[in-house]
Amino acid sequence: MKTAKQYTEEQQGYRLHVLPTNKYKTVSIVVKWKAPLEKETITRRALLPSIMEKATENFPSARKLQGALEDLYGTALSADASKKGENHVITFRMEVVNDRYLKDEDSILKKALHILNDVLFHPKSEGEGFSSSVFKREKETLAQRIRSIKDDKMSYANTRLLDHMCSDEAYGVHAQGHLEDLEPLTNEELYSYYKNMLQEDELDVYVTGDVSREELLPLFNEYFVRSAADPAPSTTVSDIQVEEPREIIEREEMSQGKLHIGFRTHTFFGEEDYYALQVFNGIFGGFPSSKLFMNVREKHSLAYYAASRFESHKGLMFVFSGIDPADYDQAKTIILDQKKAVEDGEFTDEDVEEAKQQIIHQLKETMEHPYGLIEILYHQQLSGRQIEASELFERLEKVSHEDVVRIAKKVELDTVYFLTSLEKGDA
Repeated sequence: MKTAKQYTEEQQGYRLHVLPTNKYKTVSIVVKWKAPLEKETITRRALLPSIMEKATENFPSARKLQGALEDLYGTALSADASKKGENHVITFRMEVVNDRYLKDEDSILKKALHILNDVLFHPKSEGEGFSSSVFKREKETLAQRIRSIKDDKMSYANTRLLDHMCSDEAYGVHAQGHLEDLEPLTNEELYSYYKNMLQEDELDVYVTGDVSREELLPLFNEYFVRSAADPAPSTTVSDIQVEEPREIIEREEMSQGKLHIGFRTHTFFGEEDYYALQVFNGIFGGFPSSKLFMNVREKHSLAYYAASRFESHKGLMFVFSGIDPADYDQAKTIILDQKKAVEDGEFTDEDVEEAKQQIIHQLKETMEHPYGLIEILYHQQLSGRQIEASELFERLEKVSHEDVVRIAKKVELDTVYFLTSLEKGDA
């Protein structure tokens, strides 16, 4: 299986990636703004997407903007922000019906790009700030979202694990921002940062659907001209060597304990060992057939859930489990024993084959969706390693039992974090 052919055009201030395919009846556009992950800017960047997508100069209210999108046969627009390794990425997504399936004389895609241009480059402003009502409302919404993390104990435990594990690294900052930086933030300060973002962020734009470079380039030259950008330098990911694993226990008013464990994989997206890492994760904790699920949850009944995942641009792996607080020591031991079992080769060639086929199936499913395909291609853009889907599958197929053992030994325990209930007498 091959992904759609990708054509990359260096435009004024951004890269335009065109993926022509007749698989979809819609055209999907994804815009990625990337900057180094920094505590000083993360809260502003977390707030920006929701403000930018609410009102523009030409569509000065959420109702008018939504109405304009609905007039274009229900064109969908969304925005969010996330960490990718030690970068922060703000993403805008738009899905619009393909002009080829309509009888309208006017181009729906052209009208949609006009709206997207407005959202990205002309959000509603007042003086030297955004719309004051939008700023106030979205700032409070973000504050509530940050506060609510503590109510979701699984998310809170993961946040606290990273607070300890990556305390001196950019990756330790919170993707949703920090209250202490949000509360004093003014509208004018945010708008000033937005202007800097337009100049300094690295910008990639992806378009996929039944379209061609020839028809897209004139449209993007009209609606996507960016004044000469000076992108911030790319970040070099810090790969920390573990001197001594840490164990952290914190207490909250709760009944179920959250045992989260962080590892350093020393392996990054696109590297030769990356494919073996994927298979290791599948055998260790990535699927319902994995060792964590079968032994910690099913055999010993020690966890309500137990699974692992990895961060491919930072070289980290995490185990998540929900346990009875009284079972902490036994659960921790059995979880770490599962990793040791993989290191010792205590799995079959059939386990390797099953994990590979599950990973390939997941990838193929992801590539069937335009946004999923674009995410995979953006991962490649971030890593600087371009690879065809067919070669990706071939490399996975080549992973051997010995490769999985080797990568398991390479993965280092960094931090054991346990969020548990208050002790008797604690208030």
